Amino acid sequence: MTKGQGFGFGLGKMKELAEAFKKAQEVQQGAKQLQEELEQMEIEGSSSDGMVKVFMSGNQEPLRVEIAPDAINQGAETLSETVTAAMKDAYDKSTTTMRERMEELTSGLNLPGM
Repeated sequence: MTKGQGFGFGLGKMKELAEAFKKAQEVQQGAKQLQEELEQMEIEGSSSDGMVKVFMSGNQEPLRVEIAPDAINQGAETLSETVTAAMKDAYDKSTTTMRERMEELTSGLNLPGM
């Protein structure tokens, strides 16, 4: 082992590691802020005919359902299908929003050795 080599973990690697930890801390803080933003969001999903609307937060917490009076007159089975379609739409939009926001948050996160 030559003098000054230590364990092969030179100053350049230490700097990279320190920068990675700093970036990780920034991402952690950003994730906490993002979680708060997602909780405050209201994302609307609707049935194809627009008679039922389902509202969820950005982290898929159900908030409320709006049902048009005409939807009730279609019968229980049709209403159930319409509500389910609106729920799926709201869930898909909420999931997409969460994924996109997380990708924005973690973009540029380059950890050394990964």
